[in-house]
This record gives sequence, C-alpha cells and structure tokens, in this order.
Amino acid sequence: MGLAAKYVSKTPDESGYIAYNDTENRMWSELITTQLEVVPGLACEEFLQGLDTLDFPVDRIPQCEEVSAVLREMSGWEVVPVDAVIGFTEFFQLLNNKQFPAASFIRDYEEVEYLQEPDIFHEYFGHTPMLTHPDFANFVHEFGKLGCRVDQSYHGMLARLFWFSVEFGLINTDEGLRALGAGILSSPKEAGYAIGSNLPLHKPFNPVDIFRTRYRIDILQPVYFCLEGLDQLYDLVNQDLIGYLEKARRLGMYEEPSAAMTA
Repeated sequence: MGLAAKYVSKTPDESGYIAYNDTENRMWSELITTQLEVVPGLACEEFLQGLDTLDFPVDRIPQCEEVSAVLREMSGWEVVPVDAVIGFTEFFQLLNNKQFPAASFIRDYEEVEYLQEPDIFHEYFGHTPMLTHPDFANFVHEFGKLGCRVDQSYHGMLARLFWFSVEFGLINTDEGLRALGAGILSSPKEAGYAIGSNLPLHKPFNPVDIFRTRYRIDILQPVYFCLEGLDQLYDLVNQDLIGYLEKARRLGMYEEPSAAMTA
C-alpha cells in the first residue's frame, strides 16, 4: 500500500503455478527456519495455532493454492498473487472479496532481516496464520468493506488502522506482551525489538489516536499500539469507525514519528 516497488512479482502460469528457483526456495527455507525459532514466546497463541494449522513446507515456497485451500476451509478466505505494489482502492476491494493480496516475489539476501516491501514470506508466514481464525478474518473483511464504502480521501487514514493492528499490532496477554502483526512476526529484526526493547513507544490501542499517527516503512517502528485482547479488535467492526475518522481529521495529525523519538 503506497510503496515504491523495488522488486518484480512472479507471474503464475495458466494453472496458477509459480516457478521459484533454487535461490528463492533457499531464501524461504532460511527465513522460515529462523522465524519458527523466534516466534514462540513472542507471538500470540492464535498466531501459533494458525501456524500449526497451515503447516508450511520448510524446503520451498508454498504455492498460492496450497495456502488458499486451508484458508477456505477455516475462514472462507484465499490468497491471490498481485503486483509488488497495489493502490488503496484495489487493496480494499480484494479484502472486501475475502481475497488477501500476496506479492509473489521473495526478498534478496541483503534484506533478510528487514524489508520495506511485503514479500511472499511476509504475506504467507506473517498474515495467513491469523486469517485461519474466523473472528480475525471477519475483522479484516469488515475493514475491507469499510474501505470500499468511505470516501477515498479517508483511505490513507484508514490504512493506519490496518498498519497498527494487522501489520504491527501488539496484544497484552496473561503471558505478557505478544505480537499479532505480520510485519513483526515475519521480520527477524523487528520481532525481538517490538517486545524486548525499551526503545519503541507502546501506546494503548485507540482508533482515533491510530488514525492520527503516521507510520514509517523505512525504519523499525517507533510506535506500537497494544490491544487488551482480541475482542477489542473484533468489537471495532460494530463501532462508528467513520465517526472516528472524522474526529481524527478534525483533531489533526500527530508529529511524524522518527527514530529519534525512540532514543
């Protein structure tokens, strides 16, 4: 959403198959092997359960249909390959159709630990485990429906809710602070930083505050919003999010976050 593309997406053949070479499959193998060791103790239980359900191959990049088959059974969703960068309108339309966009390329070795663009590892490993849970999947669906309904001038603000929850959300649990966001759980560098470091600012999850907070794609997040429970996220679909958007616009944006804010 709103990124400048460095990578070129892979094109599926007529049957939907994407041919990945040995280097790309090896990158997947290294990433998933690392993250399977990292996420226990950092990820929320719902993510870990979804990860078990999906049972990704370790030696190769899974095909889109393999992942979609599990999601359809669990929550009615599927993943669809897209270009490396898509606009807000297409993004919301896909979510409205219960189709999660998945950029089909995988990162280069120089960006193993932190990637500004979402790649196939981020999409599959980071996002799809939570989409196996019907309540979470319903929130993402309702979010997409809202994006299709509101004026396009609100799309940038609305995207911040997705960013600070589905991408970089944290949650307080009985076991302590845990991550549910794909951007955290698919990044070897960000996962430990988001929870184990005292540098970032952790704020209570508040939709109006989120709509007023710009996010950064070029650095580890200076700010994370922390849910008190997943019910808090699910309940948002029954709240007046358009009213929150209008209130946030009236109040104006917060100062843009920067790395210096976390020092």
